[in-house]
Amino acid sequence: MTVTPLLFLLPGVLFFAVYVVIPIFQSFQISLYDWDGLGEATYVGLENYSELVGDRAFEISLWNNVKWLVLYLLAIPAGLFIALFLNQTVAGIRLYKSLFFFPFVLSQVVVGLVFSWFYLPREGLLNAVLGFFGAGSINVLGDPTLATYGIIAAGLWPQTAYCMILYLTGLNAVDPEQIEAARLDGAKGRHMLWYVVIPQLRPATFIAFVVTIIGALRSFDLISIMTNGGPFGSTRVLSFYMFEQALSEYGFRMGYGSAIAVVLFMIMLVFIGYFLWSMWNEERQSGH
Repeated sequence: MTVTPLLFLLPGVLFFAVYVVIPIFQSFQISLYDWDGLGEATYVGLENYSELVGDRAFEISLWNNVKWLVLYLLAIPAGLFIALFLNQTVAGIRLYKSLFFFPFVLSQVVVGLVFSWFYLPREGLLNAVLGFFGAGSINVLGDPTLATYGIIAAGLWPQTAYCMILYLTGLNAVDPEQIEAARLDGAKGRHMLWYVVIPQLRPATFIAFVVTIIGALRSFDLISIMTNGGPFGSTRVLSFYMFEQALSEYGFRMGYGSAIAVVLFMIMLVFIGYFLWSMWNEERQSGH
């Protein structure tokens, strides 16, 4: 009886092992070497990691990843708010759902291009709106202090749509008997939301947290399209800096790039491990 499901799972497990698990261990191994990707690799131990400590570009990339992590999580409450709005039965709700769903189906490259045009100093819609209200124009992507926040705003657009879809699915599974019982007890408004609805949305919230954190930590395509790490390297994140060091025209430092990848993986592992432990702990307590 157990052979058939194992046979169906085997191809997926093999692909996951070959393309995900094994490369993770290879990254750990390569990070201990000085290697250009073609010639002979020289074992250097932890030198690549010690070099990271004094690398200003790595420090900026790490700090930018922290900004991405903190601000990207805004997609979760925003997605919940929109899902609660779209879960109502009002006229034209299908049109509203389509409009809010639209960013999710767009490629990140398209999102990056759209927001690059939106931020244009003279021709962009943002500065046209600011000019209409009498404010001066700003060059979002050309200002080192604003560029990272501009890219994060672009990333929040499709990420909020994704969280909205998760919560819409979760709201369909909310127990109507609990809602009715809470109404009879006099619960309404934010009390109904906080004590009755949100606890039933924990699985959706867990997935939203994990996917949003992974998306924030591996943010690459928007940065590549919108600023290419500039201006003056101010918008680099760890994934982009890893690419620059290992694979770009002036890089080919595979060991150093792998060390950056290992640091990024460990940060991601800490967050995801914490959420998995929290969810397991809650399920264990509820089981008792």
